[in-house]
Amino acid sequence: MNEKYGRQSQNEGVRLTQGQQTRRSRAQFNVDEEQASTSIDDRLFGSFVEHLGRGIYSGIYEPGHPTADEQGFRGDVMNLVKELGVTTIRYPGGNFVSGYRWEDGVGPRESRPRRLDLAWHSSENNEFGLHEMSDWLDKLGGNELMEAVNLGTRGMQEALDLLEYCNVPSGTELSERRRANGHDRPFDIRMWCLGNEMDGDWQIGHKSAQEYADLANRTAVAMRMIDPGLDLVVCGSSSHTMPTFGLWERTVLERCFDNVNFLSCHAYYAPKDGDMGSFLASGVDMDSFITDVTAIIAASRARRGSDHQVFISFDEWNVWYQDEKASKSPESIGNWPLGAPLLEDVYSVTDAVVVGDLLITLLRHADVVHAASLAQLVNVIAPIMTEPGGPAWRQTIFYPFALTARYARGARVLKSVQSGDTYETSRYGQVPMTDSVAVRGADGSLSVFAVNRSLERAVDFSIVLPEQDRHRKVAVSTLHEDDPSARNTLEHQERVVMHARQDFKMEENVINLQLPPISWTLIHLA
Repeated sequence: MNEKYGRQSQNEGVRLTQGQQTRRSRAQFNVDEEQASTSIDDRLFGSFVEHLGRGIYSGIYEPGHPTADEQGFRGDVMNLVKELGVTTIRYPGGNFVSGYRWEDGVGPRESRPRRLDLAWHSSENNEFGLHEMSDWLDKLGGNELMEAVNLGTRGMQEALDLLEYCNVPSGTELSERRRANGHDRPFDIRMWCLGNEMDGDWQIGHKSAQEYADLANRTAVAMRMIDPGLDLVVCGSSSHTMPTFGLWERTVLERCFDNVNFLSCHAYYAPKDGDMGSFLASGVDMDSFITDVTAIIAASRARRGSDHQVFISFDEWNVWYQDEKASKSPESIGNWPLGAPLLEDVYSVTDAVVVGDLLITLLRHADVVHAASLAQLVNVIAPIMTEPGGPAWRQTIFYPFALTARYARGARVLKSVQSGDTYETSRYGQVPMTDSVAVRGADGSLSVFAVNRSLERAVDFSIVLPEQDRHRKVAVSTLHEDDPSARNTLEHQERVVMHARQDFKMEENVINLQLPPISWTLIHLA
């Protein structure tokens, strides 16, 4: 496999214990080239940068760092972000945006105010703002900015002001202010989030479904008066388990359907009470979440008799240990730190396998999920970690995202049929032991992404290929370790890597290989 994804072991195979070898299961994956395939939107490989903890300060931005450029952007982080393959960046929040005044982050830095951030009980000095984010994305290679507006403490007028500042070429007070601040051309931001998680009572300015629907619709209509071609994202439920789930979506779409393009979904997963079997099957919940929201969208469209299409933006998803110490915000009226470590989960092999499975789920629903954002990008529940003044490194979850983005971007999801053994979970009942998806690259290559969710059983996995792929060169790489709790840390930055493998068999148009327990595997045919 490709060495750009960090050091890879060159094992002949993935080592299995004697118990894993004797307790093996079976699964078969048939790739069907005859049925219609689904194109994958580039926006599916987005990420998320919020003014939270060290996501920005000592994350992507650290003046004085040995790799920092003249604008203070860390070069080592930029290289890893490029390698990760993200396509869009959702910014500036998140919960943070519901109290944010965008004007604070533009203009001369010495004039920008320091503010309290109520969402994370922190301070914000606004040294990094809209212009800095745009410049950073330009240096990355023009990745798309997905801007969120504050519909918590602010409203329609402030959203219109921000849009005028960003997208109107010249000739108005706010467009000329942008030009005076150093950006002569418009930012031309096409995708806008109408608030964030407004269904949650933790959100500053939390609203009922009807209150939010009315505000979001008025804002959408007015924004289109300035720039009719915008892609607008309206808030859906903050999780599949919200008490208002379903009713919230129906209420919001009833009011906003014809004026928005996307409905958002958010989901975070972590083991509950040590239940690793259910945790490894988190993709089952995401699959159900997407299916439920898709049905609600279809019902709303049918009720209106509309030709308009609304898709899903799954613009927050990841593994997040919300009950752990790392996710506890500072407290007291005199304690408002700037850039303090918050939400700095250190991810295990098991976490990475779950992330890989969630990516498989998103790809399988590429017909309705046209945008998604891994939350977040650097330091904060992130695939990339940094040490202030020191190195940056890949977390375990980096690998499945980077490889999926590389081989699935610009590709098409192929229809497939999977059969195999199941196992029992306390949360989801009987679930498939394996999960897989196949994509056809723009270059004609075929990639199969497969996960083994079992805690202890290896799976004899057979892939039945289309006739055209039987003579291709095959490369297999697996994320698996004997210790599923293994992590990459400052001291051991490459403890977990991808393992290139040769222990597979190709017979006619069938590939046979073993998927070790708690593993994520890429099979690529070039």
